[in-house]
Amino acid sequence: MAPPNKTKKGGKTRSALQDVVTREYTIHLHKRVHGRSFKKRAPHAVKAVVEFATKAMGTTDVRIEPKLNQALWARGIKSVPHRIRVRLERKRNDEEGAKEKLFTYAIHVPTKDFKGLQTTVVDAE
Repeated sequence: MAPPNKTKKGGKTRSALQDVVTREYTIHLHKRVHGRSFKKRAPHAVKAVVEFATKAMGTTDVRIEPKLNQALWARGIKSVPHRIRVRLERKRNDEEGAKEKLFTYAIHVPTKDFKGLQTTVVDAE
């Protein structure tokens, strides 16, 4: 049985998906492309980032910044980086014919070392 919805003091339910939020994550790509044939590793890594963003942010519409795509493909199709730091921004979709109210925009955050990095909430700029 599913757990009941969390309610505020007024008894109204509020979905966390309505919040516009930005978070930074480290995605462990090495385990996501393990066992994948060499000529499919980079395309699968891109799909893995989209899948991760869908789960983390709860939106089906995920858009990848071109610099993130370049970072995934920088070492070729078969040697994908083991980890990548990504900033996921959940934004409102203001297009007229939009199916979804929110979308996620994935941005690459360059880092030299991944030691000790945690998931962090980034303040709205």
